[in-house]
Amino acid sequence: MRNAAFACPDLTAFAGLDDLGLEVVGQRLEPDRAVLACRVLEADGWCRRCGCEGAPRDTVTRRLAHEPFGWRPTVLEITLRRYRCTGCAHVWRQDTSAAAEPRSKLSRRALSWALEALVVAHLSVARVAEALGVSWHTANTAVLAEGRRVLIEDPSRFDAVAVIGVDEHVWRHTRHGDKYVTVIIDLTPVRDGTGSARLLDMVPGRSKQAFKTWLAQRPQTFRDGLEVVAMDGFTGFKTATTEELPDATAVMDPFHVARLAGDALDRCRRRVQQDLHGHRGRARDPLYTARRTLHTGADLLTDRQRARIEALFAIEEHVAVEATWGVYQAVIAAYRHPDRVPRQADGRFWTSGKLGTVGSARPRWTSRGRFQAMASWGRTVLYSSR
Repeated sequence: MRNAAFACPDLTAFAGLDDLGLEVVGQRLEPDRAVLACRVLEADGWCRRCGCEGAPRDTVTRRLAHEPFGWRPTVLEITLRRYRCTGCAHVWRQDTSAAAEPRSKLSRRALSWALEALVVAHLSVARVAEALGVSWHTANTAVLAEGRRVLIEDPSRFDAVAVIGVDEHVWRHTRHGDKYVTVIIDLTPVRDGTGSARLLDMVPGRSKQAFKTWLAQRPQTFRDGLEVVAMDGFTGFKTATTEELPDATAVMDPFHVARLAGDALDRCRRRVQQDLHGHRGRARDPLYTARRTLHTGADLLTDRQRARIEALFAIEEHVAVEATWGVYQAVIAAYRHPDRVPRQADGRFWTSGKLGTVGSARPRWTSRGRFQAMASWGRTVLYSSR
């Protein structure tokens, strides 16, 4: 007895061609690809100019790369009937806009598959082109156009955005041309705990004017809805935020806070090394040996690493490194807090209290210059949070 859960075999439905207005009428399996002969379901026999009925004239074939099955390129050979108008003698052929864009070499299913393979599966354009059986330039041009239509030109992608992040990125690794771009991402799902960050836009350049122009081009409703702008320590991004988003709060993102704290720890360690030994770190110097261990979170230290840290801080001359290391570990612990709401509250209190002490304690901490790096870091973070 036939299982009621199964339907009759249908190659058209299996290949996803019923949504494209096509029907499979034949197949041919070649060593390197599968070819499906198709026809258009709609007759399209009326003139688009005068509305008279057209008479069949001849047929033409259009070839489209389709979604691959089993990593074998699939090609659609669509037979199109051409008509000649009996009234104005206009010649046209059957409409295939449901199957592909005009002059496109990829079907709509192939475009969706290529975009998903590139964004979700992280395949390269070369691998996508190989799977579709087209050239690299054909696949790249089609994917860029589809991505622009689906992602960039989507009017709803700026809806409900309350937190954004901005940073620069090296886009072009050549000597000629502007190699930097300003990247703007949506951090609202991260703050709300509903998902991951998503890319909003990329702007050529990394200046204040680039970010300010992008903000000025956004609708007023979008700018009014922004609450927080996370960025690095670049003053240009902060100034652009202050001028275009006066009601938004500019903050430094966790990565750059921790990175700047780690750099301050390294500068303090090198300063103490130079003051004590008169030379840069060498293989047997305790400060140089522990340079990587100092950047490891306190809760991730092994017994051997912990013993190395304790032996390092047992030396009285290393007190500046110990104090700076304590501030660095406090920063790491604050951002690793499992509860986001208390972490934000504690972080604001900790910033105004502890960092304020670090940034304003220059006369006492910098008498010998050993706390200068951490004091500078505290003032930088405080400035970015105002």
